[in-house]
Amino acid sequence: MLFEMVLALGTFLFSMFLTPFYTYIAYKQQWWKKKRATALTGERLTVVAKLQAENKRRHFPTMAGIVGLIAVTVVTLVCNLTREQTWLVLAAYVGGGIVGLVDDIINISGAGKGVAGLRSSLKFTMMAAVGLGLGWFFACRLGWTSIYIPYMGPFELGIVGMILLFAFAVVATGNAVNMSDGLDGLAGGLCMIAYGAFGVIALLQGQFGLAGFCFTVIGWLLSYVWFNVPPARFMMGDVGSFALGAGLGVVAMMTNTFLLLPVIGIVFVAETGSVILQTISKKIRKKKIWLATPIHHHFDAIGWGQAKIVMRFWVVAGVFACVGVFIALGSGLIA
Repeated sequence: MLFEMVLALGTFLFSMFLTPFYTYIAYKQQWWKKKRATALTGERLTVVAKLQAENKRRHFPTMAGIVGLIAVTVVTLVCNLTREQTWLVLAAYVGGGIVGLVDDIINISGAGKGVAGLRSSLKFTMMAAVGLGLGWFFACRLGWTSIYIPYMGPFELGIVGMILLFAFAVVATGNAVNMSDGLDGLAGGLCMIAYGAFGVIALLQGQFGLAGFCFTVIGWLLSYVWFNVPPARFMMGDVGSFALGAGLGVVAMMTNTFLLLPVIGIVFVAETGSVILQTISKKIRKKKIWLATPIHHHFDAIGWGQAKIVMRFWVVAGVFACVGVFIALGSGLIA
């Protein structure tokens, strides 16, 4: 446990050291994020635009996740790199971060030809490629071909099934974290709670290297949230959210707790599910279910206020993270 705490503290201090350099460059170069003007179904995002105007959203830079990409990678490579436990999750973290970095660069440079970054289909394809490639290593090299069903036992998927499930975990979790990055401190706090829960599970399983990686990520997130609580000084950007999401999906696979991911990440599920259900409803019923999605925008639109939304979402995430850990303890996942 001391080793994991040292990793977290080291990453926190390293991130606090790097952040002023990022902030200086980002403000000087004006790395402002360009917002999407239209929804997935094509109509203009009038509610979200109104909320941003009412909240007097000033210009502040995106792509702050590059600090976490550098800090977590350096600390893991120097202090905690092992083939069995941390190589794969670090590769997913960096792979997701690179996809997000490309998207952020296109966004802030205005090279997207009217699109705020990479097209959704291209981001999906790139994340899927990361997931499939690492899924092959997970199944064929590390020998994982089954998942554990809580209170029941292992269920054999085979090599192909495991590769596909692994890719799904990377893509789905990466996109879920990305959708949650919309209010000051929201995604950072949610990821800190989720990585904390999986870090505890890995620690109890004796996977000390994997637990160390989780606490390394938490070290950066503590630094990020320090600067990102309202009023935020910068945004995580896709480089941070995709890295965090891809890494989280792989941690769930490596702790054999994939089926606990929707529990521990309940808010991510709600954020993504709200977008999916809203899109289906508009296409089929020609009506909205919520005023705006992801669902944090709906609560903002009905007057909760951003700080209240963030804090309440953190509370919900914390409760369900505890539930997930308790399920892992009682279902045979931890010897």
